[in-house]
Amino acid sequence: MRCKKSSAFVLAAMMIAVLSLVGGCGKKGPPLPPLKDGNEIAPPANLAYTLEKNRVLLTWIHTVDPVDAKIPPEGFEVFVATKETSGCEGCPFIFKSAGIVPMPKMDFAFDLQPGLNYYVRMQSLGSGNLKSGYS
Repeated sequence: MRCKKSSAFVLAAMMIAVLSLVGGCGKKGPPLPPLKDGNEIAPPANLAYTLEKNRVLLTWIHTVDPVDAKIPPEGFEVFVATKETSGCEGCPFIFKSAGIVPMPKMDFAFDLQPGLNYYVRMQSLGSGNLKSGYS
């Protein structure tokens, strides 16, 4: 009788271990198209800014790489995050889309508010919902 209880306990422990390994890895997103060598889009490069009073003008360039990123962009999306100058150190950045700039234009302007630090990142956009990494 003791042997049956031990084997039932071992079997139950093994089932729990297997079920804990089978759990999901998180939320799934929509499927992404497969990428072939070179069928990627390069991110914007050389992001620079000019400040005039309370307005900032962003400028950048984009270069097509014939080997690694040969898809030309159709536009660029600009993301901006702000933090109060007296805000919490180590708090996460929350980037929000500030706008989409169509090609061939490679500049974007927006107004600044006093008391805030601004952080900008960008990505190139291509046909078929193709997006580059962030600048």
